[in-house]
Order: sequence, then structure tokens, then C-alpha cells
Amino acid sequence: MIEEPTPGLDEGALRALVPRVLAGLVRRGEDFDAAEDALQEALLEALRVWPEHPPREPGAWLTAVATRRLVDARRSEAARHRREDAIYAEPPASTAEEEETGDDTLFVLFCCCNPDLAPASQVALTLRAVGGLTTREIADAFFVPEATMAQRISRAKRALQGRRLDQLGDLAVVLRVLYLIYSAGHAGRVDLAAEAIRLARQLTLATEEPEARGLLALMLLNHARLPARLDADGRIVTLDRQDRGLWNTGEIADGLRVLQSALAVGRPSRYQTEAAIAALHDDAASAEDTDWPQILAWYDDLLALSDDPVHQDPAAVLGRAVAVGHVLGAAAGLRETDRLRDVLGERYRWHAVRAYLHELGGDLTAAAAEYADAAHRATDVAERDHLVRQAARARAARQ
Repeated sequence: MIEEPTPGLDEGALRALVPRVLAGLVRRGEDFDAAEDALQEALLEALRVWPEHPPREPGAWLTAVATRRLVDARRSEAARHRREDAIYAEPPASTAEEEETGDDTLFVLFCCCNPDLAPASQVALTLRAVGGLTTREIADAFFVPEATMAQRISRAKRALQGRRLDQLGDLAVVLRVLYLIYSAGHAGRVDLAAEAIRLARQLTLATEEPEARGLLALMLLNHARLPARLDADGRIVTLDRQDRGLWNTGEIADGLRVLQSALAVGRPSRYQTEAAIAALHDDAASAEDTDWPQILAWYDDLLALSDDPVHQDPAAVLGRAVAVGHVLGAAAGLRETDRLRDVLGERYRWHAVRAYLHELGGDLTAAAAEYADAAHRATDVAERDHLVRQAARARAARQ
């Protein structure tokens, strides 16, 4: 929501005020769309005024200015008070005390993740209203035109127009939206993975639900490997070939701490279990030291959480097949993939897993063929190029 950074302003602190002020306006009964637009105008005014006239209570200042914008919007054009566009006097400090602050981020996250909105709209509105990102930043991150993203956000706000947001959605929807943001990756002017981690950390401060901590741990443990995921030429490096000395040990330690606090509650579920698997990979000094029996046990627990894991969580099913291959042998892992052929046989990841298992078992001819088949089916350019190189490497190694 902040269009351009301004010297002398702490942009991070300003963005952190967004959900608190927005939540205060919505809790007071203001329409979500109108409140978000009024707050956008207040933020623009802050960028203009604060460098020379910094307020004692920034949250109260934004609330007061946004409120005046809302009042103006409800008046007729002839009665609008132009004098209110001047530099505003300092609002009374008591205004800030009157706003609810304990769970404001959680409240706005729930508003943006309303189950009546499409997933893409939930993600966009969350980044705008909670993350404080501009429409242009969100559009750049998702490789779509700014006008397209603006329409998406406008539709989302129209869908919430006129609603009293006192009956909010499920926490599971919020967690899913944050994971979608994280999975969007590291592109454009904004690192969406880092943004998702920031929002997930805020969420853990607003709720004691262990699965929120499980999601944060999963993000941290995966994000820690980011420096080793690409080589100097920008090509994908698989986990077994990464330079583990490049991994972020601070993020790993933080992720382990968060995961342990979640598991201590004794209610493990999807994100906690996935984080436990990631932790075992991060804990191994080398690929050869990976504790595959423990990973297989966690995969069994993960699949037991779903009534239909093949359809609902195919990535976990394929991950378990790899673990089976390491624990019981490549042939056993391949038999696991055979059972999935009718459902997953058209997906490139199914062929990529089979290629890996063939290579694990020493059959480089079959591995090269499966890598090539996976490359043919892949839609992501980086993944496709990686699989083409894997096929070429397997063909060269067999000679």
C-alpha cells in the first residue's frame, strides 16, 4: 500500500501499522473496501507529511486521517471540506489506546482469506492489506500486468463490500493462503517467500494454534536452503547435490526451535509433519547421512492425515516413494510409483521421481528415458531445462 519509499521514514514500521489501523476501522463497522481505500490515502498523506512533521502516535495519526477520508467520502461533493487536505494537527494520543491491537493482524488476515474469495484473490488481497505491498509489486511478483492485478484486487474487495466481517473464516484457509504466497517463490521486486515468512511469524504471535508454528517452521527450514538451490549460472541444484555449507544455519536453528514448540503441544498435523521431514534433511551433514527411515516414518504419518492422499497430496505420495527407495531399495520405490500410474502418470514429477529411483538403482538407461519424458511434460522453463540436463548426464554416465 506504500507507493514509494521516502527518506527519513521507516517503511517497515509504516507497513506494520497497516493491519492494525485497517482492523480498527473494520471492527468499528466500516466497509472493508472503503476502509482500505481510505487507509491508502492516509498512507500517501503520511509519506508527504511525516518527514517534516513526524507524529507522536503514528497509528492514531493514520486512523484519524483515514477516518476523515471516510467521512469525506460520505458527504456530497459540494459539502466536502477541502481544508481537511492540509497538514493535519496531531491526533490525541488516546485514539491509539482505543484501537484493539492484540489480534489485529490475525483479524485482517481472516478478512482477506474469506472463504468466499477465490484463492488468487485471497493471496492478492492479503499481500495488499496485510503485507502492505503495492499493486505493482504484487503484479511483478506474479508476472502479470499491473492492470490485471488491480482488477483482481478490486473484485476481491467488491466481494466483501457491505459485509460486517464479524464471522471470519477458518484458520486453515489463512495457513493455506500463506503457503501459496510462500510457494510463489522469489521473483520480481518482492521476495514472496520472505514476505510469507514475515506474515506467518506475525500470525504465530496472534494465535497459539501449533499448526501456525508448524507452517512457519516449514517455511524457515526450506528457505534456509535457498542460497544453494541455484548454481552460478542460475541452474537448479537438487537437494542431494547442494553445497550444504551455503545453507542458512540461523534459519535452520530458528525453524527447529519453532517446530519443537509446535510438536510439544501434541497435536501434529500437515505442516508440522512436513516441517519434521524438512528438519531431517537440514540436519544431515551430507546427502549420504540423511536419516531416511525416520523420513519414511514421517511420510507415513503425513499420508495418514488424508482420506485420499493420492488425489489430495500427490507431492507427499511421491516423496514417500523416494523415501521407500532409499530405505527398502530402488525396486521397492518403483513399485510404489507403479501403483500411482493411473492417477499421476501424466505428471512430469511422477516421471522425474521414477528417473531418480532408476538412477538410484543403477539403471541409467531407464533413468535417462524417464528424465527426458519428465522434461517433455514440464511447463516451468527452469524445471524443464534441469530435467533435460539430468537426462543428458544419465546418458553420458552410462557410456
